[in-house]
Amino acid sequence: MLTFAPFADADWPEVWAAIEPVFRAGETYPFPRDIDEALAREIWIQSPRFTYVARLEDGTLAGTFTIRPNQMSLGDHVANCSYIVAEAARGRGAATQMCLASQKIAKEAGFLAMQFNLVVATNEAAVKAWTKSGMRIIGTIPNAFRHARLGLVDAHIMHREL
Repeated sequence: MLTFAPFADADWPEVWAAIEPVFRAGETYPFPRDIDEALAREIWIQSPRFTYVARLEDGTLAGTFTIRPNQMSLGDHVANCSYIVAEAARGRGAATQMCLASQKIAKEAGFLAMQFNLVVATNEAAVKAWTKSGMRIIGTIPNAFRHARLGLVDAHIMHREL
């Protein structure tokens, strides 16, 4: 079972260690593969409304997630989230637990729904976790993502009401 806490500045070294290899891999996020630490911090910490860390029982970082409005103004009642599971916590259900926690937090913050705009179709573990968390695919965008290893691949839009 994971515990969740709002991001604190002291968490950054662990969060950066978890997100850097994911961004550099170019398989799940559209950020530049050569992203520097300052831009990554801005994207993951400074621009979202909320950033959380998830920890295993021994205190090890299991992952991190962000919550932000999917759109501005007239669309800000729909949350958009991003998740990264730390390497040491993969295969333990951390993504599903983080998604469910983010839904609860988003609902408590007044969001009415959650939408993921770019779930890379080849990221089968994420699609499975989000589906298990109540999200459903509402559309697929052909060749929407330039996967570092596979070239152009589809991406899903996933949604659920909160």
